[in-house]
Amino acid sequence: MSFQEVFQWAAAHPDLALPLGVSVAIAWIDLRTRRIPNYLTLGALVAGLGFQAGFHGWPGLWQGVLGLLLGFFLLILPYVKGGMGAGDVKALAALGSWLGPLGVFSLFLYMAIAGGLIILGLLTWRGLLWAKLKEGWVALVNWTLFRPYGPGPPPAPTPQTPGIPYGVAIALGMAFLCWRGPVPFFG
Repeated sequence: MSFQEVFQWAAAHPDLALPLGVSVAIAWIDLRTRRIPNYLTLGALVAGLGFQAGFHGWPGLWQGVLGLLLGFFLLILPYVKGGMGAGDVKALAALGSWLGPLGVFSLFLYMAIAGGLIILGLLTWRGLLWAKLKEGWVALVNWTLFRPYGPGPPPAPTPQTPGIPYGVAIALGMAFLCWRGPVPFFG
């Protein structure tokens, strides 16, 4: 794809091109610092709501608020459980203000697939895939068999794996959203 074609696509799709740029910045900073700064997520959130209001009026602003809330609530439980950083939650909420509910839900699905593939690749590369699968299997069996009687025996500990910069999965999901469009739910 030539630079001119990329520029024409970006001019025709500002609703996707601008959040794609934000997600690339999120990924770059997350890779370098392992943090997503508040100024970036807050700036993206305000810009997304401003974009929605400026291009689509009150209905667009409402869609931006719904996307923001959905993006927040999709990742708050993984954050509470310790599987996600607060910056990742704020980043998806900020991108939701640009994309609206359907777009942010599609982004969530795409980034979940990208994140899963990244994790599988890293665990394989570090030689921990089978140990983690065994740990998960033991936890599932314990939960299934011992749930009525209280907690079962704890699984054997495996080496602690460092987290991944999930901003990369967000950017890959956003790129896939730009390429394929929203996930078709009905049809």
